Amino acid sequence: MAKQDLFRIEKRGYTDTRQMYNSVTFSSVCCQLLSDRTGVEPWVCLNIVQLFREENTIPFIVRYRKEMINHMDADAVRDVQLVLEEIHALAKKAQTVSQALKKEGLLSSDLEQALKNCRTADELDHVYAPYKKGSKLSKARRAKQLGLESAAQALLQSPHTLDLRAWVKPGTEGLLSQVSTGVEQILADMIAKDGETLTYIRSLCDNSMVMLQSSVSKTGKPKDIDKFHLYCDFTCNIQRIQHHQTLAINRGENLKILTVKVNIPDRVKSDFCRWCVNVRWRPKSYAREELMTILQAAVEDSYKRLLMPLLSRSYRSVLNCLTAGAEKESIAMFVRNLRQRLLVCPVRGRVIMGVDPGFRHGCKLAILSPTSKKLELATFYDGQLVIGNGTACRETEAFFADLISRRFFQPLDVSYCITSEAGASIYSVSPEAVKEMPDLDPNLRSAVSIGRRVQDPLAELVKIDPKHIGIGTYQHDVSQNSLRAALDGVVQECVSFVGVDINICSETLMRHVAGLNAGRAKSIVEWRETNGPFMNREQLRLVKGLGPKSYQQCAGFIRINPNNLLNNRSASAGRPDQSAQETSTAKGKGKTKALAAVPSQPNPLDQTCIHPESYSVAMSFLSLVGGCIDQMGRPELRQCVEASVKRQGLEALAKTLNTSPDTLQLIIDGLTQPPGFDIRQDFDKADFKRGIVSMSDLREGVVLTGRVENAALFGAFVDIGVGRNGLIHKSKITPDKLPVDQRRRSLALGPGEKVEVRVLHVDEQRGRISLDLIRVLR
Repeated sequence: MAKQDLFRIEKRGYTDTRQMYNSVTFSSVCCQLLSDRTGVEPWVCLNIVQLFREENTIPFIVRYRKEMINHMDADAVRDVQLVLEEIHALAKKAQTVSQALKKEGLLSSDLEQALKNCRTADELDHVYAPYKKGSKLSKARRAKQLGLESAAQALLQSPHTLDLRAWVKPGTEGLLSQVSTGVEQILADMIAKDGETLTYIRSLCDNSMVMLQSSVSKTGKPKDIDKFHLYCDFTCNIQRIQHHQTLAINRGENLKILTVKVNIPDRVKSDFCRWCVNVRWRPKSYAREELMTILQAAVEDSYKRLLMPLLSRSYRSVLNCLTAGAEKESIAMFVRNLRQRLLVCPVRGRVIMGVDPGFRHGCKLAILSPTSKKLELATFYDGQLVIGNGTACRETEAFFADLISRRFFQPLDVSYCITSEAGASIYSVSPEAVKEMPDLDPNLRSAVSIGRRVQDPLAELVKIDPKHIGIGTYQHDVSQNSLRAALDGVVQECVSFVGVDINICSETLMRHVAGLNAGRAKSIVEWRETNGPFMNREQLRLVKGLGPKSYQQCAGFIRINPNNLLNNRSASAGRPDQSAQETSTAKGKGKTKALAAVPSQPNPLDQTCIHPESYSVAMSFLSLVGGCIDQMGRPELRQCVEASVKRQGLEALAKTLNTSPDTLQLIIDGLTQPPGFDIRQDFDKADFKRGIVSMSDLREGVVLTGRVENAALFGAFVDIGVGRNGLIHKSKITPDKLPVDQRRRSLALGPGEKVEVRVLHVDEQRGRISLDLIRVLR
């Protein structure tokens, strides 16, 4: 694709991304560029643009349109979406610059072509910089206005004929030195803009050790300097600097704690000046000593005043590229950490005591029923203690461990676990918490939240801003818009893929279902409170503000659990007839929804992951294999399905049913999974224990098991049960220690994974534990 095609993308003047997706021209032109930038096949890129144009959400695309995206996962689709938006933003900026230059009469054909050829925002800024309003004339341009360009050319072409005194006006004293300086400045500018010269000096730099150096700024405060002690006298080859180092140095520079500069070896200057004088810019005939002095000074001035800043900017641009890569890697780490934190297997069917430890306000306790409801009475059956990992955690853990060891709770079977309380205090004073628990003190709300984080991590953690959950590193050093979009996307993905029971889930959780938002979730809750429980997915069409597209996107992720439905119907007994309520609810502003098309009877398929658009195919498949809807989730139906697939093959069955193999596989999963199936049931659970060890008990060489608490660009932090997380440096996370399916992952370990580790070093004074990874436990 021609480079100028990128510029044509913006010719129609789109005002937002949705208009961009609605342009057939944009879709056909950008697919090859998308493919080049993302490594995704062009036909897949074209399908993704088409799907976004139709306002499909990423969870819907990944689950129900797999064949169109070649089975890409949500993160890969999100990456394509981000590149697509970057292309649009660059095209829009290029058009704005072009129009501004044209209005000022500065847009030449060469400049317009240069703008069209820009592939990044940095390239565009570099081309536009000399033409911005307020730019001063360069020294060379001022000298040229004095008519000295011919003298400079003569010094190179025919120096034996050049007499600088001839350029001095008669009777003017001191002008000879000004003429010499002007010629020098013109030559310096010519050298700095010469393509062959630029290529040569870049090759010199590429073959030299160009170093990035950071040091303490004069304005740095001692208390802040301690945070950056690793970078107070830091030097590194710019080609070998690591992502986490880049982000840390950038943070220190932005806070004016560090000063950063690029050091180019002195050998580059000497080799460059020698080459310029003796090869590239050597006069074509004999030049007198004073002319050679001017040439030598011009070469040195060009290097110091023009080329060195250019090279420094170039290497800072390289650093910016490293920063962009580091930001992407850091955000990917956030996304993965958040996903694994949200998808921790819930602890169901047990009474939980949430403990928010503390010294000043004491320990706050909240006893929760198996359904996460706060128990009014201090009744505590066989259950678990969940202790937050904040202030006084170790003292509280020791207290309860001592009670357990002395069998204080007998005959009750009690154990405990430590869980992250990050964000609990922020949540406890939020409007959401006040609305949910208006009669509780904020400290007690924190205890409730800590307990619920183990009972159902997903339902509780979605109430908290993902940035406050304590995942990832360098969250303040990356693009906040990119981070917010990525984290919101993964929350929507997790909530949607797990699914929500529409009759019992909270309004907060419902907001994160694909196709829904705060307004639609509120309307659904209001409908539920007015009309009683939803009997089936189709009744979602009766909710105000939930149009066909929203219904399509959310329906497959909504569940109608028959057991909860019966309980809710009993609780709503005595309300007006639902059909009458539906009629009054559906009417408004002269419009009445077609109630006749909306059934009021339960549909067993509504408790599965099967999308309503595939219900007819599902029923046909049941008939084809000799099963019935009442057998759904039972072993006998699974046997019938497996026998049919083995006998005829999945693709042949899909062809018979006029559907895709991916859709048929999803139908099979929905029909054969047991009632109440949860994708999180095979994921890691919280670790409960009855005794503790301390940091002082650790010795080098001791082998322990632990769970990854957090992952960073430089390694993984592991909870080994001693009150301090140990660090496995990334150099210790080698492919031979990982399962085969994790060896190609750049982010090899993530929160929740169980590992076997060996203690390498213990620094009790600084509270640091160094670990070596032995293996990942499955």
